[in-house]
Amino acid sequence: MNYPSNIWQQIHVTLKQVWGYKDFRYPQAEIIESLLKSQDTLVVMPTGGGKSICFQLPALVQQGLTLVVSPLVALMENQVKELQQRRLPAALLHSELPRQQKKQILSQIEQQQLRLLYLSPETLLSTPVWQRIAQPQVKINSLILDEAHCLVQWGTTFRPAYRRLQIVRPSLLKSKPSGTQIAIAAFTATADSLSQKTIIRTLQLKQPKTFLLSPYRSNLHLQVKTIWTPRGKKQQTLQFIQTHHQQSGLIYVRSRRDSEELANWFQSLTFSTKAYHAGLDAQARRKIEQDWLSGKITFVICTSAFGMGINKPDVRWIVHFQAPELLSEYLQEIGRGGRDGKPAKALILVSEPTGWLNPEDKQRSQFFLKQLEKQWQKAQTIAKQIPKQGKIAAIEQQFLPGKTALGILHSLGQLEWKDPFSYQKCFSPAQVSWDNLVTVYKRWQKQMNHYLRTKKCRWQFLLTAFDFTEEAQNFRCGHCDNCQQNK
Repeated sequence: MNYPSNIWQQIHVTLKQVWGYKDFRYPQAEIIESLLKSQDTLVVMPTGGGKSICFQLPALVQQGLTLVVSPLVALMENQVKELQQRRLPAALLHSELPRQQKKQILSQIEQQQLRLLYLSPETLLSTPVWQRIAQPQVKINSLILDEAHCLVQWGTTFRPAYRRLQIVRPSLLKSKPSGTQIAIAAFTATADSLSQKTIIRTLQLKQPKTFLLSPYRSNLHLQVKTIWTPRGKKQQTLQFIQTHHQQSGLIYVRSRRDSEELANWFQSLTFSTKAYHAGLDAQARRKIEQDWLSGKITFVICTSAFGMGINKPDVRWIVHFQAPELLSEYLQEIGRGGRDGKPAKALILVSEPTGWLNPEDKQRSQFFLKQLEKQWQKAQTIAKQIPKQGKIAAIEQQFLPGKTALGILHSLGQLEWKDPFSYQKCFSPAQVSWDNLVTVYKRWQKQMNHYLRTKKCRWQFLLTAFDFTEEAQNFRCGHCDNCQQNK
């Protein structure tokens, strides 16, 4: 390490006092060093790999503020609660906080009393927060982007504010003293080589130090079952849950309606469960999250809106009532299981391949593609109507959904950000057509279908899909359904 021993002595003391660990596991120390050097960093690390220490620890031993951008309030609440219980200078800002509490945190930013500030991209790019962090005297050490795959995702889970993170560092540096350095570190559990390039390009990372760890989790046992009728899916799910009596789990579905219908059915069988989706108000979502974390409800029937990064160690099973559209989504969602290192099962239920007896899966894939096409067409319509340059807030008020359209146009190379609140249209040679998007999306769908139908080791398939080709060579996990059958 290229630092005086007293800094690393302080880091090791903090590691022991705060987290109770004697030493790091690879590559935590290397990532910490990278951040202390103000070096841009990209980390692809499996769930439960201890990534939060990598940015929390350097933040605590430095003067200045570390901004942690994360997509879900529940995810941030867990981490900040733990830090505050240890009396560490950390805070969380989000739209649901009482006005007085927001005011207090904004004051703490101005007075440089915080070391870690957690917030969503939308909150970071709100005027009151930006006015505070852009003040010349407020020292910003680094911008941490948690769950960085959100930059790559588009379609029903698209978060337009993620695209604007590109302009955050250059805009902040304009208001800071000469020579100021702000490191950017992007963390995710799932990113193949193409996604890595997209993250680096979108965030404008400068010669980033990259850490790529295999997604393989030896305690996660993967299984796929073909179901011939819609009724059969329910019965199979019921049988599976009954074999995991009173054990914590999650059932993933692909729509709000499915989550409600399935939750009602399980509740009629006296199971302790709730439906969770983006259509619920914030208070209802927080209540379900807390009830599940505390064990008041055994399992949640949820869309992809739930669970990202939530640290519940004892999740013993994950059921995908319908197969995810993307392998990256799948890997994220099964990563909620077995975070305590003990065995956990991950089961996908798929309709029979012909689609004659149960056409649900094929219809769902077609529906998602149509939704994407609608988003793209709406963005192109708005692109023709908006001025060559202007304020993002004005477009949001004038057009529905204006902010989403601007985010899509940016991802297609049709506009760029002048600052976090303004845009200008441009012509980029990297512009993407609808045909290009369809080709990419269908390739993703095909990859997912290959995974569902493969007869080889499922973990070997995943390692290959995420470009861990060396690790995948002759790999056999020995515990997925295919490995068990091939025995």
